Amino acid sequence: MRGLLPFLASRLLRAAIALWLVSTVVFVVMRLSGDPVPLLLPSDAPASEFARVRAELGLDRSLPVQYAVFLGHVMHGDFGQSLHFRQPAIRVVADYLPATFELGLAAFALALLVALPIGIVSAVKRNSVLDQATMGLALVGQSAPTFFIGILLILIVSLNLGLLPTSGREGWQSLVLPALTLGAFAMASIARLTRSAVLEVLRADYIRTARAKGVTEALVVVKHTLKNAAVPIVTITGLQFGTLLGGAVVTETVFAWPGIGRLAIQSIYNRDYPVVQCTVFISAVLFIVINFVIDLIYGLLDPRVRSG
Repeated sequence: MRGLLPFLASRLLRAAIALWLVSTVVFVVMRLSGDPVPLLLPSDAPASEFARVRAELGLDRSLPVQYAVFLGHVMHGDFGQSLHFRQPAIRVVADYLPATFELGLAAFALALLVALPIGIVSAVKRNSVLDQATMGLALVGQSAPTFFIGILLILIVSLNLGLLPTSGREGWQSLVLPALTLGAFAMASIARLTRSAVLEVLRADYIRTARAKGVTEALVVVKHTLKNAAVPIVTITGLQFGTLLGGAVVTETVFAWPGIGRLAIQSIYNRDYPVVQCTVFISAVLFIVINFVIDLIYGLLDPRVRSG
């Protein structure tokens, strides 16, 4: 455990700096997006009413004062009152968060179930027709925009074949297309990296020695190869999981999925500062926590990472 505490301290410091930068950027960007007061009042309201609402929201203060108040409240978990929902922003985001978790977990599980076997088989059968076909599909999955995949699935599976609903969140049928769309990029990335990691291990001397001793190919792959190829695979899967949770904005918008990504887009249109700031902050926290867990696992498994 020697050297672990400095390692954890450095990661926690980086996480705190990242959260501060994210909070600052979203604060500045939202203030540059325009004044939300005209969206809250009728256009023929008197100027005194506009001034009163700005004073109630604290928008009549200077930006440095607003920023200091914002940071002070964030440190206590208070993101303010939603301008659109008329309730605390943290409560609004908490109501939408389960839908994002449901979609992210489904997409992640689907990506793992498909990508890991494909990556392993492609490595074992390298340069075969199967390998070229699966890696070609993986390249398409990494290159195609998410909104394009989502719209294509809606046109083919929902509208033409009538198999699954086009939008909403009602039952597992509504989850299939959004999960497949969101997990496409992660599926392709995990499959390609799994193939590379397994191929790297298959070229090692101890693998050739095991084969020379008469060990079956299945045992070589399961017992010797996967164990030593696991570290990079664990890394990419962890990072992809964080990306799926924090980057579902496009998928949730295409399929009208009631998650925090769609909430953020609607709140940006409404210039609902508190909700946007809370949504971005929580997304950043999720991603940073997952990265921190990955770093922690690295530090426990490989002392060289802690000393580096």
